[in-house]
Amino acid sequence: MSPAAIKIEELSTIKKKLSFEIPWNEVKEELDSVYRDVGKKAKLRGFRPGKVPRKVLETYFKEQVEGDTITNIINKYYWQTLEDKGIASVSKPEITQEGLKENTDFSFTASFETEPKFEPQGYKGLAVEKENIVVTDNDLENRFTQIRQMFATMEEVKEERPVRQGDFVTIDFAGTLNGESLKELKAENYFLEVGSKRFIPGFEEQLEGMNNNETKTLNVTFPEDYQEKKFAGKEVDFSVTIKNIKEKKLPELDEAFIKNFEKYNSLDDLKKEILKTLGEESKKMSETNLQNSIMDILLKENEFEVPPSLVEKQIYYMMADAHKRMTSAGMDEKNAMELSFKMHDKFKDEAVKIVKSFLILKAIAEKESLNVEESEIDKHIETLAVKHGRDYQLLKTAYEKDERRDSLKSELIQKKVFDFIEQHANIKAVEKIGMIPEDGK
Repeated sequence: MSPAAIKIEELSTIKKKLSFEIPWNEVKEELDSVYRDVGKKAKLRGFRPGKVPRKVLETYFKEQVEGDTITNIINKYYWQTLEDKGIASVSKPEITQEGLKENTDFSFTASFETEPKFEPQGYKGLAVEKENIVVTDNDLENRFTQIRQMFATMEEVKEERPVRQGDFVTIDFAGTLNGESLKELKAENYFLEVGSKRFIPGFEEQLEGMNNNETKTLNVTFPEDYQEKKFAGKEVDFSVTIKNIKEKKLPELDEAFIKNFEKYNSLDDLKKEILKTLGEESKKMSETNLQNSIMDILLKENEFEVPPSLVEKQIYYMMADAHKRMTSAGMDEKNAMELSFKMHDKFKDEAVKIVKSFLILKAIAEKESLNVEESEIDKHIETLAVKHGRDYQLLKTAYEKDERRDSLKSELIQKKVFDFIEQHANIKAVEKIGMIPEDGK
């Protein structure tokens, strides 16, 4: 029995092609096996199950059997070759074949994408700055405001005053494009936070200064990249009526406010807890900023081709996340789905950056033999359980059940890579005053 002939071609740095020639005797064995399986299940009038002659089976099932035979052979040789040669495919194979011919060897090719092989550059001796972020009174005040926002009440504006940024208005609006009224540009009792930037740029700004029950025509130019192409870059006139003005009222920061919390007895207790949290967040922000700086340098130092299938997979994750956030914010399922799909192209550059970053960190980990043992993963899950007050065994089971363990392992390896890079870098400490600018923006 002659062995199958297998040829490997490098089509590019990220694409390979496998060519196979399978001897007819092996093809015939598989063909006979499939016919036997079909014969056991075939129900044809005049024949008992399992007793249908081969010639009759060929009359009724030839196309099905040959299709199954081809699928079985391709799967067997394709996956076995990947395993034997240590080749990691990151995409579905593109198969070309011309079917089965009696007494003729069966040929097929499989083209697929692989991760690029490259020598990671520039990760030792990096010159980079690390911010020592000093928490300020402005940070504390901002956090107090965020907490007060959680207990804010919405109250109707009683006094006669115009709309200002931060107000919540109920409006009717109707838009016209080239003098034509369109139902897509019309709504009644639309609730909008002025300054939220939820509407087309220029719309919310023109609401400022309007009075309750006032009607006004606003001229707005839609962005060139607006998802609805017929409006992109077009000027639209909106007739807008203010029907109601409300504003958020934040509670006073006094001892009565503390009664909203069980764990604090005084404002001073709350302040100490906030300062502790801000300190932890500032350290995390400092580390994140350092890692981003390191990654920006590594992306410039390492140029290589990125597999399109990995980029598409990352875009899909980003669209799914956008969809989840939009539905969580109250958008209906259909609109959220349509909008997330329209964001595909906008996500591409960021997706390429994320995939490249992952591949660079993976290459460094492999070169420096940085790995994570199973015991380290378990220890990390144990730390998470203590931190979040969860049962360790239940949390461990959840990671295994949801197939999140591999993702967690990848995160821990990346942390080791960053630790390694930082240990071998020239890091200059610089002081940064405040987690946010003094103007709060």
